[in-house]
Amino acid sequence: MKLAIVTAYPPSKVTLNEYAYHLVKQFRKNKEVTELILLTDRTEGAKDITFTEEGCKITVKECWSFNSYTNIFSVTKAINKTKPDSVLFNLQFMKFGDKKIAAALGLLLPLVCKLKKIPNIVLLHNILEEVDLGSAGFTSNKMMQKIYGFIGATLTKFILQADIVAVTMQKYVDILEEKYNASNVKLIPHGTFEIPIEPDYNLPQGPLQIMTFGKFGTYKKVEGMIEAVEMVRKSTGLDLEVVIAGTDNPNVPGYLAQVEEDYKHVPKVRFTGYVEEEDVPVIFNESAVVVFPYTSTTGSSGVLHQAGSYGKAVVMPDLGDLALLVQDEGYLGEFFEPTSVKSLAYAIEILVTNEAHRLHIAKTNYKAATAHPMSKIAQMYIEEFETIIKNESILSNAQEVIY
Repeated sequence: MKLAIVTAYPPSKVTLNEYAYHLVKQFRKNKEVTELILLTDRTEGAKDITFTEEGCKITVKECWSFNSYTNIFSVTKAINKTKPDSVLFNLQFMKFGDKKIAAALGLLLPLVCKLKKIPNIVLLHNILEEVDLGSAGFTSNKMMQKIYGFIGATLTKFILQADIVAVTMQKYVDILEEKYNASNVKLIPHGTFEIPIEPDYNLPQGPLQIMTFGKFGTYKKVEGMIEAVEMVRKSTGLDLEVVIAGTDNPNVPGYLAQVEEDYKHVPKVRFTGYVEEEDVPVIFNESAVVVFPYTSTTGSSGVLHQAGSYGKAVVMPDLGDLALLVQDEGYLGEFFEPTSVKSLAYAIEILVTNEAHRLHIAKTNYKAATAHPMSKIAQMYIEEFETIIKNESILSNAQEVIY
């Protein structure tokens, strides 16, 4: 199978680029895939396609740009030129831009593939029905939220024209089937990027690192986490370091720089900036606790799966998709009220003062993460493509018999 993937890809800073990297890493080792065609966003640096394991040929076509109004044409042109057997779209609603028209036009590409009779699957990481538009940085205006809702529903109908729409949570399947009467929605779990050998769960010498990882400024804010750790320091006397690993959300440029300035009086707060792929294991392995300082959620959490793969205890807000992941996939964590710094401090304190409890959560999360390795997820997509191709062949043969 000659498989094309429409996605952002490292060194891109556009959302879901890391997910694409790990998906590609597994697809290229799959015996059913003869060539991977990466239809990616344009970046200044070369795409990271150097892997240690042997695998199939990889062709990179940089054919779209964030917020470009011509992406639908340039990606279609690249598909026409490369002639893939199947196309996988790695999407969320703001994948092609944070400008409404640019974002919407890009999301019409699965329909283009359908019209061209190219087997295609959309991996949809979030659905607008489950996004808090205010907290996620879209709009707090009630009228505009209704307009976004209408636009989102319209775009969802276009996305559902794909052969299959894969989502990472059962709740998303239920919503799409009920609201849109869709029959082509499949649950394919998010998956865990890397499954290292089980860690020994020992922590490095020095301060206990309380770490958060991601893109910050909209529904992910770190002020409360810094203040919570300060409270735990005072109540326990423990040596704690706050590690904020990641960058600004594109919608809030300058956010972390402002936080760093505002909290410069607080000791042992470290801002790492963008974390390169090879440095991710170090950031997680050195951490005692991974915190999710979210006020809402927008999909299945890749960071939770990463934390689990490195055997880490986590502190999570008791809301939305994170709570569902605990229920559906077997993760554990200490929960806190999203708007309460005191509640967050209490959750952190439980883990840093109770070693046995921290280890129990860490080991449980490692077990949950190993249940869905990316190799298994990639194989699920291959099987779905094979089913599409087989069904189309049966339909084609039936039509020939009729006519």
